Amino acid sequence: MINNYAVIAAGGLGTRLKDYKDNNHTKVLIDIDGISMISLQVKQLKSWGFINFIIITNSEYNDMIQTDIQSNFDDIHVEFVIQASPLGIADALSYAGEKIPHDSLVTFVLGDNFFGENPLKGLDFENSKGANLFVKEVKNPEEFGVIELHENKIINLHEKPKVYISSLAIVGLYVYEYNCFEYIKLLKPSNRGELEITDLNKIYMNNKQLNFHTIKSWWIDAGTEERIEELKNLI
Repeated sequence: MINNYAVIAAGGLGTRLKDYKDNNHTKVLIDIDGISMISLQVKQLKSWGFINFIIITNSEYNDMIQTDIQSNFDDIHVEFVIQASPLGIADALSYAGEKIPHDSLVTFVLGDNFFGENPLKGLDFENSKGANLFVKEVKNPEEFGVIELHENKIINLHEKPKVYISSLAIVGLYVYEYNCFEYIKLLKPSNRGELEITDLNKIYMNNKQLNFHTIKSWWIDAGTEERIEELKNLI
């Protein structure tokens, strides 16, 4: 049986939520009805069957995040890696490479993305190749990255398009082969100085190894106060 490691990006400071409910810490430590956002994320992934976790943190809050996780879970294997500088989501993922065996799959999730049902259910991990994206039909695609399709195949990826291209938003969940870490080394910083996850996915797309799966249940990208309140109601 192939190993599948859950990698959680939890290094962002979440400055937009700095004052939410007297929050004095990073976004992933915000309380969601009695449990921190990061522990809720681990709980979600644990319910999907994951037992091996790597959490990418930042130097300022690493110790607090570790203490929170260790106080809530004692039956899973968790390692913590500090992202040296906030240089993008793909950069954050790169830090997990040395912790994962080369014959493993990598399930990468953004720490503030939550789902009503397990999007991975039914995915054939034993025969999974390339990269798998997960998309959700939304009414406001201009706020997200979207996929462009032709004959049900991905032909392009667009980040927050101002002109309508597709209503299928890319959610913060990805399944990669281990070679993602080699591909990240090929990336160049974007105009905002970051290694973009979209550019990583485009490498798989150009190699005709990019797959997508449509989510039918709810999905929350809990990056604003309104979405956090919506998440509380949904769970």
